[in-house]
Amino acid sequence: MAKRNENYELPNSETLTYMKKGYDKLSFSFPDSNGNIVSLSDPVFKDKVVIIQIMGTWCPNCLDETKFLVDYLEKYSNEDITVIALAFEYAKTKEAAFKSINRLKDRIGVQYPILLAQYGGIDKEMAQKKLPMLNHVLSFPTTIIVGKKGEVQKIYTGFNGPATGSHYDSFKKDFHSFILQLLEV
Repeated sequence: MAKRNENYELPNSETLTYMKKGYDKLSFSFPDSNGNIVSLSDPVFKDKVVIIQIMGTWCPNCLDETKFLVDYLEKYSNEDITVIALAFEYAKTKEAAFKSINRLKDRIGVQYPILLAQYGGIDKEMAQKKLPMLNHVLSFPTTIIVGKKGEVQKIYTGFNGPATGSHYDSFKKDFHSFILQLLEV
């Protein structure tokens, strides 16, 4: 028999995933759908606030977050903000993974790059090996916000989507406020 704990609260999504000691910058190099290798150190990302979405096209919560990010970029377009998604896919081949990625981009209207970080499975331990500066990849999605100087400023584990009601409203407000702070620096 189970009993509901009315006092239970979920852990703070900003404390679950963090940079390992000795790291303050994220680094990666993954291909886009055109075969170009994209890296956070590319000049196009210099002096910008970069939102990095660790996601998968198969993940419903990632879909909610992708819709949020697309809407956010449309509503608050600013040349100093950019998003990069790192996709971890079930697809057995690179071609099938990019087919899923391109279908998502077309369906949702994603204008930012979705890079293929992994295909053939979504094992979180394997995902963490792709981003060894993180303590772990606990959840899809995980969102990393990088400031204009290239240093990780905040990491959200999971996403409080529209179905969470007031949690979603609170997230949107906090997210926008934090991005504005980073743009002022």
